[in-house]
Amino acid sequence: MKYTSIALAALAVLATTAHAAPAMMSTEWTAQACDAWNKDATLTDGLGEKWIKNDKDRGYKIIHLYRTDCGEETQTELKIMAKDSKAMCVYGGAVQNTRMDHAVDYTMHATTERWNEMGAGEYGPMKAMMFGRLKFTGPKMEAMSVMGPFGAFLRLPGKIPGDKACPAK
Repeated sequence: MKYTSIALAALAVLATTAHAAPAMMSTEWTAQACDAWNKDATLTDGLGEKWIKNDKDRGYKIIHLYRTDCGEETQTELKIMAKDSKAMCVYGGAVQNTRMDHAVDYTMHATTERWNEMGAGEYGPMKAMMFGRLKFTGPKMEAMSVMGPFGAFLRLPGKIPGDKACPAK
């Protein structure tokens, strides 16, 4: 009976660990964010017109994101391409494009607390940028022209479960 109790306790621990959410903005989390992007018409349709076409004829845009309190070295990447007049995420994970062209690409970071607030819809991109809650490098005027989709992007942390531990570096 004693061994059965120990075995059941070990199984419970393993089952809990197997279903734990990845660290928010880890490579695993960012892969899930890519999938969530493709299921959100505000992002795919709303950015499928003018926004995705500003790519310097490369055929894609890159977004790097990270949690400021976890460090710049924990950046992850989303790669967005035009497909059937939609802005579709074709990759989410570890940084593959180390050279950013901030005339068309974006690097965004905020503290874990601020990402959680934006993810919960407590405020949108305008307030996040005006009060310095979201730091970003990239075409700011372009971002301002797509506030609805930009707001949908900032809500991804609230849609994808993420552990508060910093991602592995």
